[in-house]
Amino acid sequence: MKTIKGPAVFLAQFVDGVAPYNSLDGLCKWAADLGYKGIQIPTWESFLIDLDKASESQTYCDDLKGKINSYGLEITELSTHLQGQLVAVNPAYDVMFDGFAPEHLRGNPKARTEWAIDTVKKAGTASRRLGLTSHPTFSGTLLWHTMYPWPQRPQGLVEMGFKELADRWMPILNHFDENGVDVCYEIHPGEDIHDGITFERFLEATGNHKRVNMLYDPSHYVLQQLDYLTFIDHYHSFIKSFHVKDAEFNATGKQGVYGGYSDWINRAGRFRSLGDGQVDFAGIFSKLTQYGCDVWAVMEWECCMKSPEQGAREGAPFIQKHIIEATQKTFDDFAGGNTDEDLLKGILGLK
Repeated sequence: MKTIKGPAVFLAQFVDGVAPYNSLDGLCKWAADLGYKGIQIPTWESFLIDLDKASESQTYCDDLKGKINSYGLEITELSTHLQGQLVAVNPAYDVMFDGFAPEHLRGNPKARTEWAIDTVKKAGTASRRLGLTSHPTFSGTLLWHTMYPWPQRPQGLVEMGFKELADRWMPILNHFDENGVDVCYEIHPGEDIHDGITFERFLEATGNHKRVNMLYDPSHYVLQQLDYLTFIDHYHSFIKSFHVKDAEFNATGKQGVYGGYSDWINRAGRFRSLGDGQVDFAGIFSKLTQYGCDVWAVMEWECCMKSPEQGAREGAPFIQKHIIEATQKTFDDFAGGNTDEDLLKGILGLK
């Protein structure tokens, strides 16, 4: 067993144009004062990290890490969720996802994809320079618009889609392998990798590439009514990153899993601040500890009701309360001792 590290916080949802949320120093002090021990850095926020410099300069990475450490914090991971999304974009989503790309690439899907692949690779190099071993991202989507099979999908479409997705990611996966870093795909509705079955399809399409791993976030399993505890039993060896995010699902006579056109506050499935939803975090932390998952517990805030300030204040103690200090002994050690074969035979009636 292994003790989960934390608490940590994903900075993406807290970035703002006002202090302390508009500078790395401000966010570090804010996080440390709230009791967090780590930060997950969104690499698309250039004021938090210059990914070009981080991939080229060990000195830059040492200075960045030193600054963050000076606040009593560690970098848990770098995130390329937005850039990873752009590795694979179905044309149906071109306009909406163009906003994630630099302005000069918008309207040019081919160049945008090439930029995304190159940028995620840079994050792999930067992760190595920073001493990190896991990297969370999104897979992108070529097939999501066919997820509910109407009209019926043509034979072979799913296989072709996952082959193409794997082909786009293989150069990235190989680069991450050279740098000793795992790629952790967030299992997330809207992505082609959105549950266990699709993860297995992608893993198979990559030839079981050893750098294909997972970011585990139970909130996305609640919203699609997936058994998030048994999921850990199946896939614990792939879980190398962990978002601690709460959610609830309350189906009505009018909407269920597909009720996504309503505002978040009115949906059957919605994200909540830690402790306000339905996720069994005691069960999750127990299973991840039992299986020895070497992960940071990183809070991600996306509540439709509670303010981010309150969510952040409550998040650190909530996570700390759930972290289990893995025992190095068993409660019945007192009954142990050296093996005595004669005693054993006597107990079994073999003498």
